[in-house]
Amino acid sequence: MRCFLYIWIWSWVLAGLGPSKALAAPDATNSVVPVPAKARIQAISDPHATSAFIPDLGVIRKLVDRGLLALSGKTNAAAAWKVWVKPEDVVGFKVISAPGALTGTRPTVVEALIDSLIQSGHPASKIVIWDRQARDLKASGFEDLAHRLGVRCVATTDAGWDGNQFYESAVQGKLVFGDFEFGKGDRFAVGRRSHVSKLLTKEVTRIIPVTPLLTHHSGGIYGHLLSLAFGSVDNMFRFETDPGRTEESVPELCALDDLMPKVAFGVTDALVGQVRGDDKARLHDTIALNELRFGTDLVALDVISIADVTAARKAYPIEGERALRTELFFNAELLELGIANTNRIEVLRAP
Repeated sequence: MRCFLYIWIWSWVLAGLGPSKALAAPDATNSVVPVPAKARIQAISDPHATSAFIPDLGVIRKLVDRGLLALSGKTNAAAAWKVWVKPEDVVGFKVISAPGALTGTRPTVVEALIDSLIQSGHPASKIVIWDRQARDLKASGFEDLAHRLGVRCVATTDAGWDGNQFYESAVQGKLVFGDFEFGKGDRFAVGRRSHVSKLLTKEVTRIIPVTPLLTHHSGGIYGHLLSLAFGSVDNMFRFETDPGRTEESVPELCALDDLMPKVAFGVTDALVGQVRGDDKARLHDTIALNELRFGTDLVALDVISIADVTAARKAYPIEGERALRTELFFNAELLELGIANTNRIEVLRAP
């Protein structure tokens, strides 16, 4: 209850702030605390990016380079990559593969990003496409893509869990096969720890999440924060089924040393967005935006996705449909992971 009170107070305060207002600090000097800087998102679009929901690789490749230049301020893609990636870095592209290639992260977008990175001089041997389950990666085409590009495709469940790096919560979860603590007690054992994958603690040094515009039943949007949190740790089903637990745990999971601090930037695959149905393909509930979004603030990227879904739902309303949940993102702002207030998010349309 205390957590939600903080959220309500903070969202109320933020709502009252204009671009030129400031908060008065409660001290004897009555000094002024400046309003935090805006989050800037670079949106790059092309009406020919998709045809009948299928991305055009040639167009997507150009969108990627335009996005990199806009986000970095550099004049060529090779220089842009050097802003975030060092030659010795192992770069992990985090995808959402469970919904499939049609409504999940589109392999074409990941291919364009990896090709651009390789062309900049980064070795393919230091690039990884990753998600939670190998079967989802294979079914969505990422395993074949990795083989074709000469990079690796790794599931965090296969990489194993690090016994020394974990998130602990009072919420208990029934351990399942594959969890770090499974089999170390009785068969009905529960656990309070979620261990981070060794892929992140031992190998990947820079993370680039590439996520679609897709709804989620407990998190509002199956975006960057949800993808990063649930794809990186074991014993996570205890958080996913309950909205309150999702909203509290996801920001705290993202704040772990091996997650958000390693993020270079995020890419929202908004070529085609699904505004209802979560991970089940519902082409009648899609919007074709033909757009990619680049930003270093994952919270802001997800909040803009929520705005898109909300607008699309208003155009085709369903009686009794509940608004998307947003508490998760205000919790993330409280942890200083990013900006959740749309008044302080600037979407720039790159040429």
